[in-house]
Amino acid sequence: MSYAAYKMMHWPTGIENCASGFVTNCRADLTPQIRLNQTDDLESDWPSKLGIGPVPNLIVSAANVLELYVIRVQEEGSREARTSTDVKRGGIMDGVSAVSLELVCSYRLHGNVESMAVLSIGGGDGSRRRDSIILAFLDAKISVLEFDDSIHGLRTTSMHCFEGPEWLHLKRGRESFARGPLVKADPQGRCSGVLVYGLQMIILKAAQAGSGFVGDDDAFGSGAAVSARVESSYIINLRDLDMKHIKDFVFVHGYIEPVMVVLHERELTWAGRVSWKHHTCMISALSISTTLKQHPLIWSSAKLPHDAYKLLAVPSPIGGVLVISANTIHYHSQSTSCALALNSYAVSFDDSQELPRSSFNVELDAANATWLLNDVALLSTKTGELLLLTLVYDGRVVQRLDLSKSKASVLASGITTIGNSLFFLGSRLGDSLLVQFSSGSGASTLPSGLKEEVGDIEGDVHLAKRLRRSSSDALQDTIGSEELSLYGSAPNNSESAQKTFLFAVRDSLTNVGPLKDFSYGLRINADANATGIAKQSNYELVCCSGHGKNGALCVLRQSIRPEMITEVELTGCKGIWTVYHKSTRSHNADSSKIVDDDDDEYHAYLIISLEARTMVLETADLLTEVTESVDYYVQGRTIAAGNLFGRRRVIQVFERGARILDGSFMTQELSIPPPNSETSSGSDNSTVMSVSIADPYVLLRMADGSILLLVGDPAACTVSINSPTAFEGSKKSVSACSLYHDKGPEPWLRKASSDAWLSTGIGESIDSADGGPHDQGDIYCVICYENGALEIFDVPNFNCVFSVEKFASGRTHLVDACSQESSEDSEKLINKSSEELPGQGRKENIHNLKVVELAMQRWPGNHSRPFLFGILTDGTILCYHAFLFEGPENASKVEGSASGQSSAGLSNASASRLRNLRCIRVSLDAYTREETSNGTLSQRITIFKNISGYQGFFLSGLRPAWFMVFRQRLRVHPQICDGSIVAFTVLHNINCNHGFIYVTSQGILKICQMPSTLNYDNYWPVQKIPLRGTPHQVTYFAERNLYPLIVSVPVHKPVNQVLSSLVDQEVGHQMDNHNLSSDELHHTYTVDEFEVRIMEPEKSGGPWETKATIPMQSSENALTVRVVTLFNTTTKENETLLAIGTAYVQGEDVAARGRVLLYSIGRGTDNNQNLVSEIYSKELKGAISALASLQGHLLIASGPKIILHIWTGSELNGIAFYDAPPLYVVSLNIVKNFILLGDVHKSIYFLSWKEQGAQLSLLAKDFGSLDCFATEFLIDGSTLSLTVSDEQKNIQIFYYAPKMSESWKGQKLLSRAEFHVGAHVTKFLRLQMLSTSSRTGAPAGSDKTNRFALLFGTLDGSFGCIAPLEELAFRRLQSLQRKLVDAVPHVAGLNPRSFRHFRSNGKAHRPGPDSIVDCELLCHYEMLPLEEQLEIAHQIGTTRSQILTNLNDLTLGTSFL
Repeated sequence: MSYAAYKMMHWPTGIENCASGFVTNCRADLTPQIRLNQTDDLESDWPSKLGIGPVPNLIVSAANVLELYVIRVQEEGSREARTSTDVKRGGIMDGVSAVSLELVCSYRLHGNVESMAVLSIGGGDGSRRRDSIILAFLDAKISVLEFDDSIHGLRTTSMHCFEGPEWLHLKRGRESFARGPLVKADPQGRCSGVLVYGLQMIILKAAQAGSGFVGDDDAFGSGAAVSARVESSYIINLRDLDMKHIKDFVFVHGYIEPVMVVLHERELTWAGRVSWKHHTCMISALSISTTLKQHPLIWSSAKLPHDAYKLLAVPSPIGGVLVISANTIHYHSQSTSCALALNSYAVSFDDSQELPRSSFNVELDAANATWLLNDVALLSTKTGELLLLTLVYDGRVVQRLDLSKSKASVLASGITTIGNSLFFLGSRLGDSLLVQFSSGSGASTLPSGLKEEVGDIEGDVHLAKRLRRSSSDALQDTIGSEELSLYGSAPNNSESAQKTFLFAVRDSLTNVGPLKDFSYGLRINADANATGIAKQSNYELVCCSGHGKNGALCVLRQSIRPEMITEVELTGCKGIWTVYHKSTRSHNADSSKIVDDDDDEYHAYLIISLEARTMVLETADLLTEVTESVDYYVQGRTIAAGNLFGRRRVIQVFERGARILDGSFMTQELSIPPPNSETSSGSDNSTVMSVSIADPYVLLRMADGSILLLVGDPAACTVSINSPTAFEGSKKSVSACSLYHDKGPEPWLRKASSDAWLSTGIGESIDSADGGPHDQGDIYCVICYENGALEIFDVPNFNCVFSVEKFASGRTHLVDACSQESSEDSEKLINKSSEELPGQGRKENIHNLKVVELAMQRWPGNHSRPFLFGILTDGTILCYHAFLFEGPENASKVEGSASGQSSAGLSNASASRLRNLRCIRVSLDAYTREETSNGTLSQRITIFKNISGYQGFFLSGLRPAWFMVFRQRLRVHPQICDGSIVAFTVLHNINCNHGFIYVTSQGILKICQMPSTLNYDNYWPVQKIPLRGTPHQVTYFAERNLYPLIVSVPVHKPVNQVLSSLVDQEVGHQMDNHNLSSDELHHTYTVDEFEVRIMEPEKSGGPWETKATIPMQSSENALTVRVVTLFNTTTKENETLLAIGTAYVQGEDVAARGRVLLYSIGRGTDNNQNLVSEIYSKELKGAISALASLQGHLLIASGPKIILHIWTGSELNGIAFYDAPPLYVVSLNIVKNFILLGDVHKSIYFLSWKEQGAQLSLLAKDFGSLDCFATEFLIDGSTLSLTVSDEQKNIQIFYYAPKMSESWKGQKLLSRAEFHVGAHVTKFLRLQMLSTSSRTGAPAGSDKTNRFALLFGTLDGSFGCIAPLEELAFRRLQSLQRKLVDAVPHVAGLNPRSFRHFRSNGKAHRPGPDSIVDCELLCHYEMLPLEEQLEIAHQIGTTRSQILTNLNDLTLGTSFL
């Protein structure tokens, strides 16, 4: 492996930072939306606050992923709440029935977000300005981002960098820093502060309203929103102000100028000195004058405890600041101060006055906090408990602090309040939760709908129950007790100032991190006969993730394997369709009623089109063929079939005609083309090629590139042929077309038209009462021409309402061509690209690149926006998401130009353009392109609205995939288990509830359902099994399909019991407890108790069962569990055993010991008691931290020794050892007789085992110091490399070359590559790469058979892989990567090259070769417009198709799981 590629496959999910602010719209936009229902039917004792008020956005970051969400509130009694069938989470609270998160935009940055703040504008609810996001990155980079409506995404407004040679003096000679930059913003938005390098405070001055940059006011002329901007920045050196060790800072409320309070420690102390030196912290308040750049000290307060670590600014009208330490909470303002002791370790400064105590003991040493009301703070502790801290105040004087317990919840890494009745718990260790709260004054505010129950706010329990299913199952959902509406602490005495709070979990974001370990095993429904890539669908990853009570096993698969109901053989299939028919349906049925029951209606017929005939089957209890007894056209193949007229009729379209059927009887037949047309009927180009149906219209595309529209008459249920006049004279031939039905009570595209005021909701609501046509929505026709242009027409008038030139080139944004005069730059781009094309055409055959299939769809949902999909001839899928943008400045221009073109048409109101419609391109990383080899253009996109409650579309073809829509985001899940799929359709009948049918290219028809236990709203489908403990390590026992794993559960024990276990048994002296009083001895102390659980996946795919547990002794920690194969020297047979390595943790006074345990796993399945039986245990010196089997022997790392043992069947006998400087072995890997071991501080050692001399010998080592996390061998053909990941989030690849002079005669391992991953890699798994040479056109022998990739998991919840590359492909991709650094605009202005540099944190490091390419940067290439792709490929001397083939081969070779 000389060259490799780094590729992310599952992006981080553990949320580290969260914040809220009005980013996508200002407060004024949101205020009128939510009506306060002042109706009479409310109970009198409801709180007066009804409705939620303006709701800001939620911004979250997980490692290098930044996501912006908008919060959708659904009110009880509103139209959407009445029509939705599924029961929402959390019941009804404060008149709100559902709250959900909807994704606005998501970015993967070239750098991890260290901290985040929202620069707000201040001002009241009517403020027209928006907030901006400030992000801070290592070492001292700051980016300010604002939301730009015209691109529907974030745009960088300023960048501030304090790194590099000219800012070297800021570091004051230090190289490593304990934490990255910390950013906080002034609550009124006048400035913000960033603490970098521990001592330097950077003040970012915000631009005042009205004093923006020149030209700002022109661009945002007509009252559009302007976001907060940063005008300038300067540095305050806090050391000059005599502050040395800064812990936290915050801007406080209620001052005329911004005031910053800094928490710092004047002289450090440590645990051993605390009895002499304990109150070492202080706070200082600085008044920041950004104009004078002065910062006088206005007040300070000393004598705070040494473990104070966090400041919390108290909102107006109280003001001041809370100081949170591990054992106390202090309140300080300029005039008053008070404190609260949290446990018995709290001491006041001089022991004179007793601190007021809280009513219960708690430790707050890793808490997060936010304000629910202006006097109630919500604290989240390290155990996941929520505490309410109330400030009891009079005027502006805080008299005392009151702490009360609330509910237990997820272990939070960040917490933020959103608006006035929601908060978000962001978590790295569990699922993040969106919670609604409601405060009242007593228990009387419990509305009738809320049950008063006690329980925890948990997001990840009963996952299978909570997954949305069909409405028939919705009733069980309300019974499931996991969504508790939580009831806060009730006042127990009259003078208690506590308010009561109700909580309801409203939404949750799945998190699979932190991944401590994972193992690779077979799925339950694995197919033993699968070969090639389809075989990968047999495997799954079982991961240890989470911590404490959020601990869980995550079962991850990259591909979906459906649950099969039945299969039959069917060869030569070209397409399948299911249609409805209900004979009793009344003719004048109100269309809105039909919409309500369409989910539960069963399909009536299944139509199967073969090569030369058509089969029709009835889909009742059994699938029975009725081809002979129906009037369907069965003599040739069918092009399409579907329902018309509210499902009263079926239309079947074949190559030369169409039939309308009522059930099985034909009511009308049409021949296409109409007989009176001039074309001779024998000519071949008049056959139907593709069909699109949108009730009551059917659009046909003919072989000669023309289109026909069949117009239905709903009253008579007949259809007439109409050739659109707009196309009769045109010479442009259509390459793809589709109808789009803009359904729903408020059709979405109407908002985009220039006369949007005509279709406001007032007229609609009156008309739709009588079931008139208004509820039907509008129908549009989307057409793509051979030359790549796209146009949208309204139907049936065929007025062009939207047009884009060169749709096929895949621009990042689509804008209506008429409104483009405003954006001159796009005009230039069009001209430039058209000039280049003739020259390009000679080098690369792209002029035949055209769109072969189109689809536009808006899935049902409250605020859903349409998606537009196009498939090109080379297999690229273009995916666009529509959004609205009203450009204020180009309104007059466009109207002028439009009237010039069609003054006659403008009198007709429907001729108005959709000029506010824009589309943004969505990247589809997870999807592997397929080159379409032959010209068979079968429809590949099948849209579904309800398959097991999910919506999206299925893409058939060589690499089938599911595209599902969750929170307005597309999730792509491939389905590789059946190879290529030729036809797909949904099926809902009595035996297959909301399932589907597909036909594979091998000619097998399968009827399936979606696996119900998986959660698909994740990068990979995931199933979480809660463990209620921390999982540490997992291994796979293949013979019985069992997963042994180490779990630790925290247990409370009395202190004297804990102390007695710390006694060294051998010395046996008595522990002296003279400094502990008797009541302190009975306090409890939390210790972790370890056990090894042996778990088995359920056959049905339900919950997992614990088959057996192996408990550890007290104060014994299980460190490693492995399935090993040992050669029994007495019976001369191999035995597969379970080996466990443990350590006794008894404090620093006792010598370390450990045990090695061997268990045999029984074959008998009937009795679980003797599933595992201990066959050997032995105590050794030192902790046993790693185990491995080496050619039938057991290799044990015990403390600083590595010992090789042979197994006699009753005894382990050491036969070889290696006494090395390793301090503590974190990982052992073995290939043949080579051993790779990683040490916690001393990097890696490469050893070999020689059988003849029975010796372990060191071949080479890395002489640097490195804190290893994981190691593994990387095999590429005949070369062996050694990979290691470290604590600075890097990966290094070494190799052993004793013949090279720089290896010091072979003692030193040489570096082959190094790379910064940006996440802690905890485990590597070596998997054989899949062959891609079966594809045509690859040179023979280019595929090495013995080539492996490394799949890795990280603590952020991400997966990736390191895969070896051929030198030619590497050189090509590396030169492309260098081009893309400049060719692509990077979000937040981050440089991908600096992000991927090896981080040594100040240690001396010799840079290694740059021989890894970064696919996170290369994936931007496919998102570039076609002209730029060709230009870049031309500049590096290759072709676009060559680059795409290399990227595709890499994806195919690593499409594991």
